[in-house]
Amino acid sequence: MSSKDRVLDFLEKNKEDFISGEFMAESLGLSRTAVWKAIKELRNQGYVIEASSKKGYILGTSNDIISESGILAELSTYSANVSSGKKEKIYSAIVSSHGMIHIHETLDSTNRTAKELAIAGASGGTVVIAKSQTLGKGRREHEFFSPEGGIYMSIILTPEMLPSLEPDVITALAGVSVCEAVQDLCGIEPKIKPVNDLFVDGKKICGILTESGTEFDTGTVQWIVIGIGINFDSDMSLFPKDLQSIAGALFEPGKSTVTKNRLIAAIICNLSRLSTESTKGVLKAYNDRVIK
Repeated sequence: MSSKDRVLDFLEKNKEDFISGEFMAESLGLSRTAVWKAIKELRNQGYVIEASSKKGYILGTSNDIISESGILAELSTYSANVSSGKKEKIYSAIVSSHGMIHIHETLDSTNRTAKELAIAGASGGTVVIAKSQTLGKGRREHEFFSPEGGIYMSIILTPEMLPSLEPDVITALAGVSVCEAVQDLCGIEPKIKPVNDLFVDGKKICGILTESGTEFDTGTVQWIVIGIGINFDSDMSLFPKDLQSIAGALFEPGKSTVTKNRLIAAIICNLSRLSTESTKGVLKAYNDRVIK
Protein backbone atom coordinates (compact mmCIF):
# COMPACT_ATOMS: atom_id res chain seq x y z
CA MET A 1 0.00 0.00 0.00
CA SER A 2 1.15 3.54 -0.71
CA SER A 3 1.68 6.02 2.13
CA LYS A 4 -1.51 7.79 1.06
CA ASP A 5 -3.56 4.59 1.23
CA ARG A 6 -2.06 3.63 4.58
CA VAL A 7 -2.94 7.04 6.03
CA LEU A 8 -6.48 6.80 4.65
CA ASP A 9 -6.84 3.31 6.08
CA PHE A 10 -5.66 4.56 9.48
CA LEU A 11 -8.07 7.50 9.43
CA GLU A 12 -10.96 5.22 8.42
CA LYS A 13 -10.26 2.84 11.27
CA ASN A 14 -10.04 5.71 13.78
CA LYS A 15 -12.67 8.04 12.36
CA GLU A 16 -14.37 8.64 15.70
CA ASP A 17 -11.41 10.55 17.15
CA PHE A 18 -8.76 13.09 16.21
CA ILE A 19 -5.38 11.44 15.59
CA SER A 20 -2.16 13.38 16.04
CA GLY A 21 0.25 13.46 13.12
CA GLU A 22 3.01 12.22 15.43
CA PHE A 23 0.99 9.22 16.62
CA MET A 24 -0.02 8.37 13.05
CA ALA A 25 3.57 8.59 11.85
CA GLU A 26 4.83 6.34 14.66
CA SER A 27 2.01 3.83 14.15
CA LEU A 28 2.57 3.60 10.41
CA GLY A 29 6.36 3.82 10.43
CA LEU A 30 6.28 7.01 8.37
CA SER A 31 7.84 10.42 8.82
CA ARG A 32 5.68 13.37 9.86
CA THR A 33 6.42 14.88 6.45
CA ALA A 34 5.15 11.75 4.69
CA VAL A 35 1.93 11.88 6.71
CA TRP A 36 1.45 15.56 5.87
CA LYS A 37 2.00 14.90 2.16
CA ALA A 38 -0.47 12.00 2.27
CA ILE A 39 -3.09 14.21 3.94
CA LYS A 40 -2.55 16.86 1.27
CA GLU A 41 -2.91 14.31 -1.52
CA LEU A 42 -6.11 12.90 -0.02
CA ARG A 43 -7.58 16.39 0.23
CA ASN A 44 -6.70 16.99 -3.41
CA GLN A 45 -8.70 13.88 -4.25
CA GLY A 46 -11.75 15.32 -2.54
CA TYR A 47 -11.53 13.91 0.98
CA VAL A 48 -12.61 16.23 3.77
CA ILE A 49 -9.99 15.91 6.53
CA GLU A 50 -10.38 18.23 9.47
CA ALA A 51 -7.26 19.42 11.29
CA SER A 52 -6.60 20.88 14.71
CA SER A 53 -3.23 22.17 15.85
CA LYS A 54 -3.78 20.57 19.25
CA LYS A 55 -5.68 17.40 18.35
CA GLY A 56 -4.44 16.32 14.93
CA TYR A 57 -6.54 14.99 12.06
CA ILE A 58 -9.96 13.41 11.68
CA LEU A 59 -11.85 12.20 8.61
CA GLY A 60 -14.83 14.49 7.98
CA THR A 61 -18.30 13.00 8.27
CA SER A 62 -19.34 14.36 4.86
CA ASN A 63 -16.97 12.12 2.89
CA ASP A 64 -18.67 9.81 0.42
CA ILE A 65 -15.83 8.56 -1.76
CA ILE A 66 -15.75 4.85 -2.53
CA SER A 67 -12.49 3.34 -1.28
CA GLU A 68 -11.10 -0.01 -0.22
CA SER A 69 -10.17 1.41 3.17
CA GLY A 70 -13.67 2.79 3.69
CA ILE A 71 -15.35 -0.49 2.76
CA LEU A 72 -13.00 -2.54 4.95
CA ALA A 73 -13.61 -0.18 7.87
CA GLU A 74 -17.37 -0.71 7.50
CA LEU A 75 -16.85 -4.47 7.21
CA SER A 76 -14.86 -4.42 10.46
CA THR A 77 -17.95 -3.01 12.19
CA TYR A 78 -19.84 -6.07 10.98
CA SER A 79 -16.99 -8.29 12.18
CA ALA A 80 -17.24 -6.89 15.71
CA ASN A 81 -20.87 -8.04 15.90
CA VAL A 82 -20.35 -11.58 14.58
CA SER A 83 -18.68 -14.39 16.49
CA SER A 84 -15.54 -15.79 14.86
CA GLY A 85 -17.18 -19.15 14.18
CA LYS A 86 -19.93 -17.58 12.11
CA LYS A 87 -17.90 -15.44 9.72
CA GLU A 88 -18.85 -16.95 6.36
CA LYS A 89 -16.46 -17.77 3.53
CA ILE A 90 -17.27 -14.74 1.36
CA TYR A 91 -16.70 -12.27 4.18
CA SER A 92 -13.55 -14.02 5.39
CA ALA A 93 -12.05 -14.07 1.90
CA ILE A 94 -12.56 -10.35 1.36
CA VAL A 95 -11.14 -9.17 4.68
CA SER A 96 -8.28 -11.67 4.78
CA SER A 97 -5.93 -9.25 3.01
CA HIS A 98 -5.78 -5.97 1.17
CA GLY A 99 -6.12 -6.19 -2.58
CA MET A 100 -9.39 -8.14 -2.79
CA ILE A 101 -11.34 -4.95 -3.52
CA HIS A 102 -10.48 -3.24 -6.81
CA ILE A 103 -11.68 0.38 -7.15
CA HIS A 104 -11.77 2.14 -10.53
CA GLU A 105 -12.86 5.63 -11.54
CA THR A 106 -14.52 4.19 -14.65
CA LEU A 107 -14.69 0.88 -16.50
CA ASP A 108 -16.57 -0.28 -19.54
CA SER A 109 -18.14 -3.00 -17.37
CA THR A 110 -17.34 -4.28 -13.88
CA ASN A 111 -18.68 -7.70 -14.85
CA ARG A 112 -16.34 -7.90 -17.82
CA THR A 113 -13.35 -6.96 -15.66
CA ALA A 114 -14.40 -9.42 -12.94
CA LYS A 115 -14.77 -12.22 -15.49
CA GLU A 116 -11.30 -11.51 -16.86
CA LEU A 117 -9.92 -11.68 -13.31
CA ALA A 118 -11.79 -14.92 -12.63
CA ILE A 119 -10.44 -16.52 -15.82
CA ALA A 120 -6.94 -15.42 -14.79
CA GLY A 121 -7.37 -17.19 -11.45
CA ALA A 122 -8.55 -14.45 -9.09
CA SER A 123 -9.75 -15.70 -5.72
CA GLY A 124 -13.38 -16.02 -4.80
CA GLY A 125 -14.40 -12.91 -2.87
CA THR A 126 -12.64 -10.53 -5.25
CA VAL A 127 -14.74 -7.38 -5.71
CA VAL A 128 -14.56 -4.97 -8.67
CA ILE A 129 -16.13 -1.52 -8.24
CA ALA A 130 -16.38 1.41 -10.65
CA LYS A 131 -17.71 4.91 -10.06
CA SER A 132 -19.11 4.89 -13.60
CA GLN A 133 -19.37 2.51 -16.55
CA THR A 134 -19.26 3.22 -20.25
CA LEU A 135 -20.73 -0.11 -21.42
CA GLY A 136 -22.77 -1.31 -18.46
CA LYS A 137 -25.20 -4.04 -19.41
CA GLY A 138 -28.08 -6.05 -18.03
CA ARG A 139 -29.72 -9.31 -19.06
CA ARG A 140 -29.91 -10.07 -22.77
CA GLU A 141 -27.25 -7.45 -23.47
CA HIS A 142 -29.57 -4.55 -22.60
CA GLU A 143 -27.70 -1.32 -21.84
CA PHE A 144 -27.46 -0.28 -18.18
CA PHE A 145 -26.84 3.47 -18.08
CA SER A 146 -24.10 3.98 -15.48
CA PRO A 147 -23.12 7.61 -14.78
CA GLU A 148 -21.32 8.92 -11.70
CA GLY A 149 -23.45 8.85 -8.59
CA GLY A 150 -24.15 5.15 -8.80
CA ILE A 151 -22.66 2.03 -7.25
CA TYR A 152 -21.43 -0.46 -9.85
CA MET A 153 -19.92 -3.58 -8.33
CA SER A 154 -19.20 -7.16 -9.29
CA ILE A 155 -18.11 -9.94 -6.96
CA ILE A 156 -16.45 -13.21 -7.91
CA LEU A 157 -17.79 -16.26 -6.08
CA THR A 158 -16.90 -19.94 -6.24
CA PRO A 159 -19.26 -22.89 -5.73
CA GLU A 160 -17.50 -23.62 -2.42
CA MET A 161 -18.73 -20.24 -1.14
CA LEU A 162 -22.33 -21.25 -1.84
CA PRO A 163 -22.51 -24.69 -0.23
CA SER A 164 -26.28 -24.92 0.17
CA LEU A 165 -27.58 -23.08 -2.88
CA GLU A 166 -28.59 -24.18 -6.34
CA PRO A 167 -27.02 -22.10 -9.15
CA ASP A 168 -30.38 -20.83 -10.39
CA VAL A 169 -31.05 -18.92 -7.15
CA ILE A 170 -27.83 -16.86 -7.15
CA THR A 171 -29.58 -13.86 -8.72
CA ALA A 172 -32.30 -14.16 -6.09
CA LEU A 173 -29.59 -14.22 -3.41
CA ALA A 174 -28.18 -10.95 -4.75
CA GLY A 175 -31.61 -9.33 -5.00
CA VAL A 176 -32.49 -10.12 -1.41
CA SER A 177 -29.03 -8.98 -0.22
CA VAL A 178 -29.44 -5.57 -1.84
CA CYS A 179 -33.05 -5.17 -0.69
CA GLU A 180 -32.18 -5.90 2.92
CA ALA A 181 -29.17 -3.57 2.88
CA VAL A 182 -31.18 -0.69 1.40
CA GLN A 183 -34.05 -1.22 3.83
CA ASP A 184 -31.79 -1.46 6.89
CA LEU A 185 -29.58 1.53 6.07
CA CYS A 186 -31.81 3.83 4.02
CA GLY A 187 -35.24 3.11 5.46
CA ILE A 188 -36.46 2.38 1.93
CA GLU A 189 -38.15 -0.92 1.06
CA PRO A 190 -37.37 -2.00 -2.53
CA LYS A 191 -39.50 -4.54 -4.34
CA ILE A 192 -38.25 -7.09 -6.86
CA LYS A 193 -39.49 -7.35 -10.43
CA PRO A 194 -38.43 -10.84 -11.55
CA VAL A 195 -35.93 -11.77 -12.12
CA ASN A 196 -33.31 -9.15 -11.47
CA ASP A 197 -34.66 -5.59 -11.14
CA LEU A 198 -35.31 -3.69 -7.92
CA PHE A 199 -37.94 -0.97 -7.81
CA VAL A 200 -38.85 1.84 -5.40
CA ASP A 201 -42.07 3.81 -5.92
CA GLY A 202 -42.48 2.31 -9.38
CA LYS A 203 -38.98 3.30 -10.56
CA LYS A 204 -36.06 0.96 -11.24
CA ILE A 205 -33.19 1.70 -8.87
CA CYS A 206 -31.07 -1.43 -9.28
CA GLY A 207 -30.26 -4.11 -11.82
CA ILE A 208 -28.46 -7.41 -11.26
CA LEU A 209 -26.60 -9.56 -13.78
CA THR A 210 -25.25 -13.00 -12.87
CA GLU A 211 -22.75 -14.75 -15.15
CA SER A 212 -20.63 -17.87 -14.76
CA GLY A 213 -17.72 -19.79 -16.20
CA THR A 214 -17.79 -23.56 -16.64
CA GLU A 215 -15.31 -26.30 -17.39
CA PHE A 216 -15.84 -27.37 -21.01
CA ASP A 217 -15.53 -31.13 -20.57
CA THR A 218 -17.67 -31.54 -17.47
CA GLY A 219 -19.89 -28.47 -17.48
CA THR A 220 -18.86 -27.87 -13.86
CA VAL A 221 -19.24 -24.28 -12.69
CA GLN A 222 -15.81 -22.83 -11.90
CA TRP A 223 -16.79 -19.31 -10.89
CA ILE A 224 -19.79 -17.00 -10.66
CA VAL A 225 -19.81 -13.23 -11.10
CA ILE A 226 -22.66 -11.22 -9.58
CA GLY A 227 -22.95 -7.72 -11.03
CA ILE A 228 -24.97 -5.11 -9.14
CA GLY A 229 -25.76 -1.63 -10.42
CA ILE A 230 -27.50 0.83 -8.09
CA ASN A 231 -28.67 4.36 -8.85
CA PHE A 232 -27.51 5.76 -5.50
CA ASP A 233 -27.65 9.56 -5.70
CA SER A 234 -27.50 9.80 -9.48
CA ASP A 235 -28.64 12.97 -11.21
CA MET A 236 -31.69 11.67 -13.05
CA SER A 237 -31.79 14.72 -15.31
CA LEU A 238 -28.65 13.36 -16.99
CA PHE A 239 -30.34 10.08 -17.92
CA PRO A 240 -31.61 9.57 -21.48
CA LYS A 241 -35.16 10.84 -21.92
CA ASP A 242 -36.53 7.36 -22.49
CA LEU A 243 -35.14 6.22 -19.12
CA GLN A 244 -36.22 9.18 -16.98
CA SER A 245 -39.79 7.90 -16.75
CA ILE A 246 -38.78 4.41 -15.61
CA ALA A 247 -35.52 4.85 -13.66
CA GLY A 248 -35.11 6.32 -10.20
CA ALA A 249 -32.45 6.76 -7.53
CA LEU A 250 -32.30 6.07 -3.82
CA PHE A 251 -31.42 9.69 -3.07
CA GLU A 252 -31.29 13.05 -4.76
CA PRO A 253 -27.74 14.20 -5.52
CA GLY A 254 -25.91 15.18 -2.33
CA LYS A 255 -28.80 14.21 -0.04
CA SER A 256 -27.90 10.65 0.91
CA THR A 257 -28.25 9.59 4.54
CA VAL A 258 -25.70 6.78 4.27
CA THR A 259 -22.33 6.49 2.53
CA LYS A 260 -21.72 4.36 -0.53
CA ASN A 261 -18.99 2.48 1.38
CA ARG A 262 -21.45 1.50 4.08
CA LEU A 263 -24.06 0.29 1.60
CA ILE A 264 -21.46 -1.71 -0.35
CA ALA A 265 -20.24 -3.31 2.89
CA ALA A 266 -23.80 -4.15 3.93
CA ILE A 267 -24.48 -5.83 0.58
CA ILE A 268 -21.28 -7.89 0.93
CA CYS A 269 -22.24 -8.89 4.47
CA ASN A 270 -25.74 -9.90 3.38
CA LEU A 271 -24.38 -11.95 0.47
CA SER A 272 -22.04 -13.65 2.90
CA ARG A 273 -24.74 -14.36 5.48
CA LEU A 274 -27.39 -15.50 3.04
CA SER A 275 -24.91 -17.73 1.17
CA THR A 276 -25.22 -20.24 4.01
CA GLU A 277 -29.01 -20.38 3.76
CA SER A 278 -30.88 -23.13 1.95
CA THR A 279 -32.29 -22.66 -1.54
CA LYS A 280 -35.77 -22.80 -0.02
CA GLY A 281 -34.93 -20.06 2.50
CA VAL A 282 -33.48 -17.70 -0.14
CA LEU A 283 -36.44 -18.24 -2.47
CA LYS A 284 -38.89 -17.48 0.34
CA ALA A 285 -37.12 -14.21 1.14
CA TYR A 286 -37.08 -13.40 -2.59
CA ASN A 287 -40.74 -14.19 -3.17
CA ASP A 288 -41.75 -12.13 -0.12
CA ARG A 289 -40.32 -9.07 -1.91
CA VAL A 290 -41.61 -9.75 -5.41
CA ILE A 291 -43.98 -7.11 -6.80
CA LYS A 292 -47.46 -8.61 -6.62
